[in-house]
Amino acid sequence: MTLDQRLDKAEEIIKKPSFRENKGLGNEVGYYIFDYPAEKELYVRERIDYMKKKNNSSMDDYKIVEFDLYYITIDILKKKGFLEKCYDFEKKKGFERVSKSISNMLKITSADGLIIKHIQENTPEKAIVFITGIGKCYPILRSHTVLNNLHQVIDNVPVVLFYPGVYDGQELVLFSEIKDDNYYRAFKLVD
Repeated sequence: MTLDQRLDKAEEIIKKPSFRENKGLGNEVGYYIFDYPAEKELYVRERIDYMKKKNNSSMDDYKIVEFDLYYITIDILKKKGFLEKCYDFEKKKGFERVSKSISNMLKITSADGLIIKHIQENTPEKAIVFITGIGKCYPILRSHTVLNNLHQVIDNVPVVLFYPGVYDGQELVLFSEIKDDNYYRAFKLVD
């Protein structure tokens, strides 16, 4: 299938009541991955915006809610007064150290992490959660870490991670070279 066909199929799937009720998943919570070529990132963003606008203007009984991990991270850093400090810290100590510091401050590896709390607190009862921006946040955020921690607090609505790489049902490959093979709880949304 072409990317357009896969996106059309994804839109068709999420409209089904059985998708939103997490039926047919062997009692697993509905976590899905929609993978796509990284070079199509801007096009996928446009389609996500289109799906959200279409949903907002419809009479659907659910709301598509997008959480861009990059913008959430930047917003948290700004609110805590750390964004400018991160620039200075990176100049003095390097990217690896600032990346680790940001990860620690956000409590990335914890179910009560700041990003997880943000998503939890801003997800309506009848929603489909779209997680975007994982490629923009790499290596500070890893997809398996976000999804594993989110899995502990959101189990009543389906979650779709839009992933700029390849997901074969076992491992994620970001930018065709960086493996993130620690995630195992997600279903591939569209083959």
